[in-house]
Amino acid sequence: MVSREEQRARVEAALAAHLLDHGLAQTSLRELARAAAVSDRMLLYYFADKAEVLGCAAQRIAADLAGHIGEAVGEGERLAPLALLERAGALVTRAEIRPYMRLWVQMIAAAGRGEAPFPAIAEAMLAGFLAWVEAHLAIDEAADRQAVAAMIVAAVDGLAIIDIGRGPDLAARAARAISHLGRPR
Repeated sequence: MVSREEQRARVEAALAAHLLDHGLAQTSLRELARAAAVSDRMLLYYFADKAEVLGCAAQRIAADLAGHIGEAVGEGERLAPLALLERAGALVTRAEIRPYMRLWVQMIAAAGRGEAPFPAIAEAMLAGFLAWVEAHLAIDEAADRQAVAAMIVAAVDGLAIIDIGRGPDLAARAARAISHLGRPR
């Protein structure tokens, strides 16, 4: 017999896949339950409410994305800001990462509109992204590490916005252009 925890993990995986495939457009409890192949009532057996459903799915997505990010920059590896930005830019413009970035932009937009539970989800995910960037920065200790990390996250998120608004070709070209920023003219 499958335990409640195992079944909940299966449901979380299905919900995360649904969000990556469909974004936030189909997130009624009924649609989420259908995506997880359970009834509405069963979904609420595993989770307290819709906010917890979305929060847990977002945590799973963030953990999966962290695995991809770990492939781009090794654990304990520290890079100069421009080198870290270049690697992160190359990563987020890859086709397999595009659904994560598109969902992230949707979550930020929903948080900006104050739609629960997205302000809390966005805050937690952004804190994780910033902490990861800070941990991988090789900069002078006198530098404002948090501000440099925020600049890198903003640039990477900007690539996702370009991808959505103008397409993956321009986003990929912009990511490759990062390497030219530090070169003298």
